[in-house]
Amino acid sequence: MGTRTVDETGAGTGHDGTAVDATEPDDVDTGTDVVETGPAVDKEEGPSGVGQGAAAVVSAALGLVSLTGGWLGTVAAARETLMGQLETAADAGVATQVKEVYGDAWHTSALWAGLFALTALIVGVAVLARPAFGTPGRTVQAPWVKSVAWAGVSLGVIGLLLAVLKYTDVLLGLPATG
Repeated sequence: MGTRTVDETGAGTGHDGTAVDATEPDDVDTGTDVVETGPAVDKEEGPSGVGQGAAAVVSAALGLVSLTGGWLGTVAAARETLMGQLETAADAGVATQVKEVYGDAWHTSALWAGLFALTALIVGVAVLARPAFGTPGRTVQAPWVKSVAWAGVSLGVIGLLLAVLKYTDVLLGLPATG
């Protein structure tokens, strides 16, 4: 058989234990041929863009969460409602009770929506700007990545606008009491 092992000096031992020179070709045909199954990969081609695609999808998802409220915003608003109920005196006026119980929760929900929208906006812009800071000559970005990133930016802008309007009570402000 043509099997051999090579030690650190470069000399090997054959199957029968005799010394074999590692620089000499092995005469025995093992019957296996090396077959290339695909095109050669160019090491200088660069990354495949999977990270940019994932970031674009994350941007769009965060933009959507900013519009729908999201679990974290809902929990924070419910906590703020509870805190308002605990901190408001029983003999407080109606305006104070409404502000402490409902107004602060509304503003907390708007704040979380704004944070999600701002994050979606930043991630989307970073994905769109990434080719400008990448490898020179490799500025091509998959069209779907650009589309999804633009969707994330658009949803982020809309979500941020709605959050600001909600936080400043321009959109669906608290009712006037009294």
